[in-house]
This record gives sequence, structure tokens and C-alpha cells, in this order.
Amino acid sequence: DKPHLSKAQKAFNLLIRQIETERARLGAWEATIPSYQHKYSSEMLPLIEASEELQVRMVRCLDRASDRHGLTKSERRMLRRVIAELAGPLLDGRNDAGLKAIYNRHSGSDYDADQAADNAEVKFMLEDVLGFELGDDVDIGSPEDMLRRAEAQMKEQQARDEADREEWAERQASRKKSAKQLARDARRQADEQQVSQSIREVYRKLASALHPDREPDPVERERKTVLMQRANQAYQKNNLLQLLELQLEMEHIDQSALNNISEQRLTHYNKILKEQLAELKQEIFDVEAGFRAQFGVSPYANLAPGAIVRHLAKDIAEIQRAIRDLKKDLLAFEDLRQLKAWLKDMRRQPRIDDFDDCPF
Repeated sequence: DKPHLSKAQKAFNLLIRQIETERARLGAWEATIPSYQHKYSSEMLPLIEASEELQVRMVRCLDRASDRHGLTKSERRMLRRVIAELAGPLLDGRNDAGLKAIYNRHSGSDYDADQAADNAEVKFMLEDVLGFELGDDVDIGSPEDMLRRAEAQMKEQQARDEADREEWAERQASRKKSAKQLARDARRQADEQQVSQSIREVYRKLASALHPDREPDPVERERKTVLMQRANQAYQKNNLLQLLELQLEMEHIDQSALNNISEQRLTHYNKILKEQLAELKQEIFDVEAGFRAQFGVSPYANLAPGAIVRHLAKDIAEIQRAIRDLKKDLLAFEDLRQLKAWLKDMRRQPRIDDFDDCPF
């Protein structure tokens, strides 16, 4: 409310706003993810399974058509390319010997050999990035096994690094410190003590005002019991902002009192609030990372809790259209003339991935 705010007051107000923003974002994620999971499981997954089954039928339909008379050499080449590029991704999620035989026949390669080469490349890349070998006994046919081995070795490396840091810290502590080092340590300890004292003072004032045993009115005692529980939780988490909010809620302090906090106290408050803001951002990052991993969302895609359900609805509509097109084309491709017309359109495109009218 002051016309001229100090640097510490501006920082305090900014941190409060940022924490409120991040709180709202975290709350939005926590409210949205369950409904997204339900919609994905009940609507999207059955459509994905239905689409894949239709694509398998399409591969077999095109495989039968590839032996029919009346196709030119260029049409057969195009058809083989379409079959291989459609069958390959389908085999990544299923063990279908018939589908694998079709892929091998039309791709000019062996699916198992290709997969072994790809897995070996993944192993090499992991080892190059991590800086250590996964071992010859790791199952390169199982990405999950390679990731588990990498995670185990990373934990071992972290344990060794932590032991080295502790050993270094012990050696440093055993050395005689200079006057500058002693002064720096003293300042750091005093600062940490002030930060802890700032939170403790706010908590003590709240505890004194909220103590349920001192309240004769049963209704008010119950309300204070709930508030005291919130205060205890906030104190255990060093959550200064929630303690201040409880003070405002209890009218133990008002906005004017907040505006007149000393610069030294504000400096300590700001340090605590920065830590809380960093923790909130990390929590949001972990929630978003878990969401991306669970649903295969690109790490580079922008995510917003308010938009993910709308995007899912759009994806559901698109896969429904694709399923309708697949069913229609499965019937159409039994007619050689329609198949030849479709292949003619395919030749105009440089890659299968770019086909706007490709039903799959």
C-alpha cells in the first residue's frame, strides 16, 4: 500500500505472487490429471486398439493384393513400401509371426535383425551419454532392462560421488580455517539462525493465539484445532507463506503490519519464500514429467492443465475419423481399380509419412 516500496518489499510482493501462481498451476494439474486418465482409459485406449487391429487387417489386405495380376512394377514397389512402413510400427507392440513374415517379405530386410541393430545402437548411445558401460550381460532386446541397469549404475556412481564429497568435507574440516573462512562460516550460521528464528517467531505467535485448550467455546475450539493443525503442518515444512496467511486469517496481523516489517526481517522472509518457490516449481516439474512419461507426450511439447483434456478430445475425434476411413478403404481395396488409383495418388508424394489421404 505504500507509494514507494523498498527493494526488499518489492521482492516480497513478487515472491508472494509467484508462489500463488505456481500453487494455482499445481492445483490445476492435481485436479485435471484424474479426469484425463479416466477419459484416456475409457475412450482413447479402446480406439487405439481398434485402429491397430484395422491396420493389421490393412497390411494383410495389401499383402494379398500385391500378388494380384494387373499391377505394374512401379505399383508393386510402391505397395511394398507402404506395407513395410505400415507393418514395422505395428510389430513394435506385438509378437505376430505372420505380420513379421509380411514385413520381411516386403521390406527386403529381417525385422529381428533390424531390432537387434537398433537396440545395440540404443545401448551404445546410453553408454556414451552416461559415461560408463552397461555390461555385455544386459538384455539389449529389452529397453526396460537397459534402463534399469543404467539407473542402478547411476545410483552406484552417485553413492561413490557422495562418499568422495563427504571425505573431502572431512579433510577440509580437519584443516585450520583462515580468519576469512571463519568469518564466512559465522555469517552463514547467523543467517541460517535468523531464517529459522523468523519462522519460529511467526509460529509461536500463531500457537499462542490458536491454542485450543484456552478456548471455552466448543465451536471456536474446534475451528482453532483445525487451524492449529494447519499451522503445525506449515511449520514442519518451513512454509512461511502459509503461516503468514494463517496470521492474516486469524487477524493476528493485518496488511499494514506486513507493509511495516523491517528490512532485515523481509530479507530473511524473502530467502525462505525463494526456497518455497523453488520447491513448488520442482513439484510441478515432477508432475508434468510423470504425465509425459505415462502418456508418451514429447518433452518439448507445451503443456497446460486447462488444455490437455481438450487436446485429448481432439485426438479422440481424429482417431475416430481414421477408423472410419480404414474401414471404408478395406472394402475399397478389394477392387483392383480403386487400389491402382490410390497407388497413383501415393506416387505423387515423396514419403509415406506425408500422405494426407493415407488412411493410416
